[in-house]
Amino acid sequence: MAEEQKPAEKAPAAQPVDKSQMKKRDFKKAEHESGIKTSFSLGFAAEVEEIVGRTGSRGEVMQIRCKVLEGRDAGKIISRNVKGPIREKDILMLRETEIEARKIYGGGRK
Repeated sequence: MAEEQKPAEKAPAAQPVDKSQMKKRDFKKAEHESGIKTSFSLGFAAEVEEIVGRTGSRGEVMQIRCKVLEGRDAGKIISRNVKGPIREKDILMLRETEIEARKIYGGGRK
């Protein structure tokens, strides 16, 4: 028994887009209407005193010792981990000054 095959129907052609009916999004206007405001946290200046060494799985992070210049802990020297280019006498803006980085140990495989 041979079954009859119907000819495939053509898909309708894509209709041209009427750009006048499309809505343009104004993100600035939406931000003002929703009442969202951008705020920044306080930062405390710290000066890099010494670069201790490199850390991280690929050595991309440097451990430094820095002196806090402002805030409650002004004058305190703390160790921090910093990612990116850094050298002595640079000024960092720290969000918090209470937490110190763990010390780098010289251990490794033997």
